[in-house]
Amino acid sequence: MSNRLAALLLSGAVVLAGTAVAFTQKGKADTKAALNIPVDERPIVRDSGGRSSFAPIVKKVTPAVVKVSTTTKAQNTSFNGPGPSGMDDMLRRFFGDDFQNRMPKRNFNMPRQHGIGSGVIITKDGYILTNNHVVDGADEVKVSLQDGREFIAKVIGRDPKSDVAVIKVDAKDLPAIQMADSDKVEVGDVVLAVGNPFDIGQTVTTGIVSATGRQGAVGLDYEDFIQTDAAINPGNSGGALVDADGRLIGINTAILSRSGGNNGIGFAIPANLAKDVMTSLVRDGKVTRGYAGMWIQDVTSDLADQFKLKEHHGAIVTDVAPKSPAEKAGFKNGDVVLEFNGKDVTDSRHLKLAVARTQPDQTVPVKILRDGDTKTLNLRVKELASEEVAKNNKSSDSEDNGTLNGVTVGELDQQARRQYNLPGHVNGVVVTEVAPDSAAAEAGLKPGDVIQEINRKPVKTAEEAVKMTEKTDTKKTLLRVWSGGGSRYVVVNETEKAG
Repeated sequence: MSNRLAALLLSGAVVLAGTAVAFTQKGKADTKAALNIPVDERPIVRDSGGRSSFAPIVKKVTPAVVKVSTTTKAQNTSFNGPGPSGMDDMLRRFFGDDFQNRMPKRNFNMPRQHGIGSGVIITKDGYILTNNHVVDGADEVKVSLQDGREFIAKVIGRDPKSDVAVIKVDAKDLPAIQMADSDKVEVGDVVLAVGNPFDIGQTVTTGIVSATGRQGAVGLDYEDFIQTDAAINPGNSGGALVDADGRLIGINTAILSRSGGNNGIGFAIPANLAKDVMTSLVRDGKVTRGYAGMWIQDVTSDLADQFKLKEHHGAIVTDVAPKSPAEKAGFKNGDVVLEFNGKDVTDSRHLKLAVARTQPDQTVPVKILRDGDTKTLNLRVKELASEEVAKNNKSSDSEDNGTLNGVTVGELDQQARRQYNLPGHVNGVVVTEVAPDSAAAEAGLKPGDVIQEINRKPVKTAEEAVKMTEKTDTKKTLLRVWSGGGSRYVVVNETEKAG
């Protein structure tokens, strides 16, 4: 057999992974009544005129931004760990190397742990938004208002996947902030960040929105950050990011910094996302997210060429879960999702968030491109549960006239399924070897991947895979590959310019 695609009766490992919806809470709301959160949906006034002072806006906003202090109670612990310097060597002389197992446990009293963050009053009756990482693990949460009042807060619920938490104080007629429609925020909009950095007292900084839709900044499952150059520092977490009219557009969450201080790149959770999580936590005692049951990936330049897309936007469906809402709606792998519920889909992250924010049992229209034709499918979204998740997947010359040079595949038989824990619905051939200097390796193909399709045609056996790559009209091969618990599309470009 030549150096190009080779078939062996071997199998490569496929690692299966899933993501579960995680939720923990200190307590549940006393009522199931829906929150009445007013939202000012007017667009931001954008003109060329300057503003001499933000003082009126600051006076309007700051009463609604609170200091959040957390305390973790002192704990007693015991262990057989090392003692003071030099003591362990002396004990070994008497008891040998196993002296730790012969000695009584040493008891230690761990001191109380204190934390400082910020929060934003959303309703007049005491519901407050903050970050999950501000109150996570706290035994006591105290809220301090700008007017000097202090309250012990109850943690209503936390959502680690979005880093949103809701706390509640027993009070009335509190100075609640006005929310804006964060979907209307644009790069270049003026913003103010309000919080309690370094526990020095309430501080206001200003800047602009430097980016929207940021993901991969913190490593959360649901990231759609507003990026700003307004100074955000430790202690600002959970504080308010407001527009030039004083309306809440985000909850300050994180900074990108090598020093631990502000370097001009801060991230805030969009107000719309925070509001959805808050409403779900208060109403249901948990975060309720929509589920479609399909795996998706971004449209790259190579994929756009293969799918004959004029523009590089949308999300490609790489797999559809059996008996899922997507399957019932008629979705197929290879579909390109262009619109979801009447709004353009820019990429897979955008689609994942749109599905998650859709209420279960709601039916929404989804515009797709299939084999060059557009059509609309009606998707009835279900509730995300357990490990069901719409998952994003990242995406040498030879004298032989075929493709997939340097790739070896094997049969996906029952022995391989048992050995590598492959589910029964996964079909194709297993990649067992990939030459490190090959175009396939450069495209991301690796041992353990399961090739399900070659150039949009299903492949069932290793011999069939070899034949499908022997005589081709192009040196670009479109593969549908099962990897890491889901499917993705890979373009292997073996033209001379691919080098």
